[in-house]
Amino acid sequence: MRRLAITLILFFFTACDGPPKPPAWPAVAEVTAGRFIMGSDDEEREAAYRMDEAAYGHSITRDRAWYAREIFRREVETGAYYIMQWPVTNDLYAKFIAATGRPAPYVDEATWNSYGLVHPYNLAQRHMWVDGRPPEMRGRHPVVLVSHSEASAFAAWLSLETGENWRLPTEAEWEKAARGIYGRRFPWGDEFDPERLNSHDSGPFDTTVAGGNLSGISAFGMLDAAGQVYEWTNTLAADGRFIVKGGSWDDKGCGICRPAARHSRPATLKHILIGFRLVRDAE
Repeated sequence: MRRLAITLILFFFTACDGPPKPPAWPAVAEVTAGRFIMGSDDEEREAAYRMDEAAYGHSITRDRAWYAREIFRREVETGAYYIMQWPVTNDLYAKFIAATGRPAPYVDEATWNSYGLVHPYNLAQRHMWVDGRPPEMRGRHPVVLVSHSEASAFAAWLSLETGENWRLPTEAEWEKAARGIYGRRFPWGDEFDPERLNSHDSGPFDTTVAGGNLSGISAFGMLDAAGQVYEWTNTLAADGRFIVKGGSWDDKGCGICRPAARHSRPATLKHILIGFRLVRDAE
């Protein structure tokens, strides 16, 4: 079943000039039940630090022990589920806004500055919605500036619309779909390739069309599992923070873009680097 799904994706992309227009409701990849290798070991973490040092010319990620907080490499079991092949797009999120009347993705300058992020407000503005509409020419890009609770509200709305139980993935579910069962360092294998993801290594320093880079596909058929945008999970870290996974268009190196890498962010944060995708249990 999974091989058939990946074959259909390949046909669809190669038969079109660029990525196809997404369907009205999310395309999904099937993830089978069973065990997979989660987390990282000392060798993988050391390789990640060296990648960062080569890309940035400094050792900040090593000095701050970014990857020391990763789960130590071990086998973990999950049930079967379906995961969206790419992150929720602005176009799909717009259906939710229109149907519910909830606020569109936007952050005022005072709130943005209160986050203490390195990104200036003028950089964030290109991602903000105006009059309830997505930024021009970004309908097929991943939606960002969405808090954890807003992502959960979208899941509840989509569940009602489709009659299926959508939810944010756990960290383990997200990681399994992204790296397969054998513990790959990246969705495509163990070697970093900047052409297979949207990162600052060779990308435009911006979001791109969701699911547009087929070369970065995972063994389960997940796209944009490295780079593009971090994604909310439903795994609680501490003090109202949740785990985010995947790295972003802003990162290079790209040690943080490995599926084993993990960060936590406040649930209330609306960031230009954070989007989300959903899962539903297999019947």
